[in-house]
Amino acid sequence: MDTLITAGRVLPRPATPVDDGAVLVRDGVIVAAGPRAGVVAQAAPDASRHDFPTGTALAGLFNVHVHLAFDASREMLAHFSASDDLLEGARSRLTAMLRSGVTTVRDLGDRGHLGAAVRRSFEGSVAPRLLVSGPPITVPGGHCHFFGGETASDDEIRALIDANAAAGADVIKVMASGGQITQGGADMWESQFDARQLSVVVAHAAAHGLPVAAHAHGADAIEAAVDAGVSTVEHCSFMTGPRSFDRREPVAKRMAAEGISACSTSSRNWRTIVERLGEELGQAMYGRLPWLEEQGVRLLAGTDAGLAGSVFDDPAGALELYEWLGFPRRRILEIATEDSAAGLGLASVTGRLAPGLAADVLVVEGDPLASLAALRNPLLVLAQGRPA
Repeated sequence: MDTLITAGRVLPRPATPVDDGAVLVRDGVIVAAGPRAGVVAQAAPDASRHDFPTGTALAGLFNVHVHLAFDASREMLAHFSASDDLLEGARSRLTAMLRSGVTTVRDLGDRGHLGAAVRRSFEGSVAPRLLVSGPPITVPGGHCHFFGGETASDDEIRALIDANAAAGADVIKVMASGGQITQGGADMWESQFDARQLSVVVAHAAAHGLPVAAHAHGADAIEAAVDAGVSTVEHCSFMTGPRSFDRREPVAKRMAAEGISACSTSSRNWRTIVERLGEELGQAMYGRLPWLEEQGVRLLAGTDAGLAGSVFDDPAGALELYEWLGFPRRRILEIATEDSAAGLGLASVTGRLAPGLAADVLVVEGDPLASLAALRNPLLVLAQGRPA
């Protein structure tokens, strides 16, 4: 069955807008996207038709860093610790993401392989594409140890990677530095693993055909992760202390040259953080993003959804950070779609409206190239051709 979407404008890619365009979907795959007349001519006579004369059709959005195990409340850790059954809550959060226009999600830390269970529970149903890591690798008592990924030796690291791979992991997550939600562990800027240990993680993950995502706030942890050859650096804050930063240009240049991507993990909370810290410190913290862009590092869209206040259903609120930092809206949409797809190895699968790619399609009221607020008004969401 064909599905034909016509719209006031279509963004096959954010850089190539088409006024009065159309998208044709067949069996969950995009057949054509471009000027209306040429696309409509390819549709079957009995195609299901959807017309949005004042809307914009674009590729579905990405959120490459979430925690479906957390509920985004102030008591998220207490609720997580007290619950024996996290499945239904996680399912509802994934559904909320889909309805907000997010069609590809990467969960980077859970307990008991919750993400894999969520994915199985949606088999035959409509849901975002879900990539999962399982319990992240950490040190005893280290950051997010409550997920169950504590390791004290190389052999334990390898055993956890084996277990995660067997449970269906798409990526291996390692806590290269400390973090802000774990009491008693390393501070955010302090390293938990050195480059040798991280190389063990990368090598054993590669034996399973899996990339590695490194949680790394500290400048030393980022450099060690890059030395080890991880695929993505999460947060990538270049911290050296509670309010100090050391952006290391040689490290960023290596990231760019080796195709190592960076995810900001910034939710709509960025506004509150800037108000609390002041604009000068806010620029010092978030200014790493335009700086990384200048160095040629690929940026990925992720929000750390699930942490307190980091909601699952407001991708526009998170992306507005980039606009505050001076990114053009076209570039922001690229980060949220095709660049995130490339960073996750999915460029040949999704991220653009192009023939042969999965029909992950978002239609919004208005024009997100004129205002990102348009992303808050989804009219239609297709996940691999199926309506949300």
